[in-house]
Amino acid sequence: MFQRETDQKFYPFVINDMIGLDSAGRRNRNIHVKDIKEAMSGHIKDGYTFNPECKILNEDRHFQDCPTDNDKVHVLVCVIDATKATHLKPKVVETIQNCRDEAADLGIPHVAIFTKIDEACPMIRKDVTNVYRSKLLKSKIERFSKNVGIPLSSIFPVKNYLTERKLNNDVDVLILNAMRHIVEIGDDFLNKK
Repeated sequence: MFQRETDQKFYPFVINDMIGLDSAGRRNRNIHVKDIKEAMSGHIKDGYTFNPECKILNEDRHFQDCPTDNDKVHVLVCVIDATKATHLKPKVVETIQNCRDEAADLGIPHVAIFTKIDEACPMIRKDVTNVYRSKLLKSKIERFSKNVGIPLSSIFPVKNYLTERKLNNDVDVLILNAMRHIVEIGDDFLNKK
């Protein structure tokens, strides 16, 4: 649950995760796009394991015939490794674009989270507060945006916690900023319905 300050309401926050697109073959990527559309439409129940061999069937116990708004996706989030973002295979780019097209058909907004920004840029590795000063990261984000069509204002850079044993406020700010924007975008989507 997530609570917004402005209205003191609690919102459910659910993450649907699946295999990375770069590790799926052509046939499996096409199946993923179909399953992703079903998930966005609310037809896939919690607990379903995405199967790279076949798409979900209407007879599957995890298929939901009559989804409610709580079952549906309100924001499509694409998580991208910043170290690989400018070297994506054309088929992966195409799959991301296809998923975005499916989301657009459903009216669902889409964003991207750029992870591992410290590994992608030595300047950020030294000091994560350099995130918005890094020309290298800016270039990677711009190229990714151009390749897949996600607007620059909808791409959020974050640093992953990997070996740290303590929380770091500068890292947390990036993560929480991305989360706040995602929740606000989802809230706007629901309010437009």
